[in-house]
Amino acid sequence: MSNELEFLSRYVAKGKLSRRDFLGRAAALGVSATFANSLLSSAVRAAGPVKGGLLKAGLQGGESSNVLDPALNLSQVNFNFGKCWGELLVELAPDGSLDYRIAESIGSSPDAKTWTMKIRKGIEFHDGKPVTPDDVVATLERHADAKSKSAALGILQGIDSMKVNGDEAIVTLKDPNADFPYLMADYHLVIQPNGGKDNPNAGISAGPYKVTVNEPGVRYGGEKFANYWQGDKLGHADQVEIVVINDPTARMSALQGGQVNMINRVEPKIVDLIKRVPGVTIQTVSGRGFYPFNMFCDTAPFDNNDLRMALKLAMDREELLSKILRGYGSVGNDFPINEAYPLFSNDIEQRKFDPDKAAEYYKKSGHSGSILLRTSDVAFPGAVDAAQLYQQSCAKAGITIEIKREPGDGYWSEVWNKQPFSLSYWGGRPTQDQMYSTAYISNADWNDTRWKRPQFDKMIITARGELDEGKRKKIYRDMAVMMRDEGGLIVPFFNQYIDASGKGVQGWTANPAQEMCNGYALALCWLEA
Repeated sequence: MSNELEFLSRYVAKGKLSRRDFLGRAAALGVSATFANSLLSSAVRAAGPVKGGLLKAGLQGGESSNVLDPALNLSQVNFNFGKCWGELLVELAPDGSLDYRIAESIGSSPDAKTWTMKIRKGIEFHDGKPVTPDDVVATLERHADAKSKSAALGILQGIDSMKVNGDEAIVTLKDPNADFPYLMADYHLVIQPNGGKDNPNAGISAGPYKVTVNEPGVRYGGEKFANYWQGDKLGHADQVEIVVINDPTARMSALQGGQVNMINRVEPKIVDLIKRVPGVTIQTVSGRGFYPFNMFCDTAPFDNNDLRMALKLAMDREELLSKILRGYGSVGNDFPINEAYPLFSNDIEQRKFDPDKAAEYYKKSGHSGSILLRTSDVAFPGAVDAAQLYQQSCAKAGITIEIKREPGDGYWSEVWNKQPFSLSYWGGRPTQDQMYSTAYISNADWNDTRWKRPQFDKMIITARGELDEGKRKKIYRDMAVMMRDEGGLIVPFFNQYIDASGKGVQGWTANPAQEMCNGYALALCWLEA
């Protein structure tokens, strides 16, 4: 029986037998659908990627104001499309290790201050020019310049100087940083001709697809780059397309109807239902992502730490995890780090819902009147419902929350990091240093809580240069407690990424770094013959 099914599964992989007929024969032999699908998936993987065709994704997180400049990449659509056309120095593999791309190797001096990146030869930009160490240095220079408004500015501020030496790009830091290679995996640091200084919005890099369609807030398209340096691993489809579908119901309908092959941000409340839909596969992975409520610490009334503490204690995290994420995540503790990070301290007291204590802090703050909280469907799956549940739990502490539901188009450009109390999402970063440096160091462009503590900044720098892991872990623990008790971040939960693929999609490789295979779903996957 098993020999017959193995034989037939190879026929499916070669396109000589339909999946329906295979599963029908398996059922006739008394084999469960789960085992039959497992056998079929193994056969498809063994047969290797199927080349050609059009692969389409329906994604939330696109706005009419989006641009291709990687420095300004701030939502899911640009993130995913950037992985189609852009190429990085290094990338994060599913196991958390570094996958070397344009950088063939990265080595350091004994004091972790001077880093030498050997640039791989033979990689070509979409315009036909070779990728050189000069392009690498120019890219880092542009993102390290505050005028670029790059979201990577925070992690590059420790650079003292850069130079080219033959086929190497050499970076010297002001202070030691053992995590430097991981910083180069930041998705904003797409290597561009002359660093993108001439035209950062040209959409030219060295990724598997060349940009053919750029309609912000509507759709994006790419055609396979014939000279892509690792075409055996990425870029199997001839063409890829992203359709912006911010509405979750419309997005799921597009997948079920076959208009798209994959989608992001499946709402947790419908996961169990969708699992029963023929041809649709739910793709989940746990990681470092979290869904925060952000308060501006430099803006009244949130410049009062008693008020901030009241708002933290008035959150029922367990209820939010159960009703919004339906268990697809874990509770947060008001700092951006969880057990997925190296050097995480699991002995920090978990903050719990305490309406009586919240009421005490609220009274101490002296505030009266309602507090405006902004949310939107695009902030994260269930964000509007989460705001309403929070409104109810705050009421038990005598705190009045007024909710303003903002439209999806413009939320990331006009609300997030612009308004003093709003919901957001973060995908996490490879290391604690990068997470803190990107969003919580005082002068980071993406400091979306406006929490600015010179002492905290010094602790970040000290931790970077501390090569003793025990001492470094202690510093990170102290930072977490400081942020938890004084910062403007409320973290109800860390989320699982929940995506979905449609009929015939193969090659999906879950990656805890980010959604959609760390943004590479369109480049990694193919459609079975």
